[in-house]
Amino acid sequence: MKKTLVIGASENPERYSYKAIKMLKEHFHPILALGTRTGEVHGIKIQKEIDKNEDVHTVTMYVGPKNQPVYFDLITQLKPKRIILNPGTENPELEKLAKENNIEVIHGCTLVMLSTGQY
Repeated sequence: MKKTLVIGASENPERYSYKAIKMLKEHFHPILALGTRTGEVHGIKIQKEIDKNEDVHTVTMYVGPKNQPVYFDLITQLKPKRIILNPGTENPELEKLAKENNIEVIHGCTLVMLSTGQY
């Protein structure tokens, strides 16, 4: 199982981050949820901060490029194996930072990857 950090987590059931948390849980992946507001999605607490020493395998991004820089330090300190840039979150600056830190960048959709067994 791949411990996953969902950046841009939301309690709004219409948001893709909400749907991703639900599907990650259904696939038994451990989940950390990071958002601008605290809350809860299917028993997963949304936090405003997380410990930089967490052992995270995957970061899945649900925040647009202009709001991503505040997460750059966290991502590099977590040293995940990969970052999934969901549609609308593509960012050359983040990709460059990831490559410099040996983090794989995937342009894809977490929901599709989970539903097709590619996660």
